Amino acid sequence: MISLTNEDDRELILHHGLPAYLAAVSAAVGVGAESCMADFGSPASAYIALDARLPHHPEQDVALLWDELHGWSAAVESDSPKDLLVVAYLGGALVPEPQRLARFLAAVRRGDVPAVPVTPAFRDSEAVLLDRLRRYRRNSRRRPE
Repeated sequence: MISLTNEDDRELILHHGLPAYLAAVSAAVGVGAESCMADFGSPASAYIALDARLPHHPEQDVALLWDELHGWSAAVESDSPKDLLVVAYLGGALVPEPQRLARFLAAVRRGDVPAVPVTPAFRDSEAVLLDRLRRYRRNSRRRPE
């Protein structure tokens, strides 16, 4: 693992690694990278709009949400167009493999996950986060365009 020396290193890794990771996740869940948005602030966060509905929320749009404090969650739009209602958290890993997100989303769509378990909290995980995103950045450079 490469030691980080300043905030610029974090920003560089986030700006290159997070979009590559989101592209891999969006492909795994069956949507294009144009469905993704990232916020590189602190905490970093992301949003992936999905072409899906949930059994208990058939009229509401669905999204995958991510932030560096709580990891991934599935959410539906609420009565307020600016707010999303989290229906399930993935937990387990801050930057899981994209196929794990695809399995999580499939379980959420079937109603096979508990409704909003305790929010996961990833503490002291910045080095892990940046290391995992660094891998996606490297992997994205190796793929032919």
